[in-house]
Amino acid sequence: MTNGTVKTMTTTSSLELASLLCSRLCHDMLSPVGALSNGLELLADEKDPEMRKRCFELLEQSARISADKLKFFRLAFGAAGGFGDLVPVTEARLLVDALVAENDRLTLNWELGSSSLPKHAIKTLLNFALIGIDALPRGGTLDLAAEQRDRVSEIVVRAAGPRIAFDGDIGRALSNKLDRSELSSRTAPAAMLAELAGVLGGELQFALADDALVLGAVLPDA
Repeated sequence: MTNGTVKTMTTTSSLELASLLCSRLCHDMLSPVGALSNGLELLADEKDPEMRKRCFELLEQSARISADKLKFFRLAFGAAGGFGDLVPVTEARLLVDALVAENDRLTLNWELGSSSLPKHAIKTLLNFALIGIDALPRGGTLDLAAEQRDRVSEIVVRAAGPRIAFDGDIGRALSNKLDRSELSSRTAPAAMLAELAGVLGGELQFALADDALVLGAVLPDA
């Protein structure tokens, strides 16, 4: 088993990190937006009523997936405008559930001990969920837990399944051991979490085994 812990702030520039996060967002949006474009092209040439109906169904699906991903990344990477200092945990649950709605190989289990969490905790929970989902390309179970006690947020996400796919560079980024020259759009979310934990004086941890990845965070209020 491999373990990692981070307590200090990274030296990645805000501009560089923002650029890499934008690249990650664009990468994840390319597929559903491309499907929209392709669907419109097919619809323009299609005359058969049944095929046109099918095109509209595909367009509706692609539009929904695009909207769900944009909502997720708005809160996971962005400033979470529209919310106060605390964000309802149900909002995070809805976003993660929608993100995997089309993936019938994933099972999600939630254990939420608080009705709301600070923005930085919600951001961490969503990014942990994203890392966990990426670690389960063959399917599996994603357990997500979060609560706030004594002005400290505790978050745990466990991804369990066959042959966990976890890039070592993501672990290094979480542990604040990845040189900024090695950062990429794939590792940027983990680097953002490490920087956030450093600013708050919090702690990130991860543990990796062949069939499970566990991510944890302890984050004091700002």
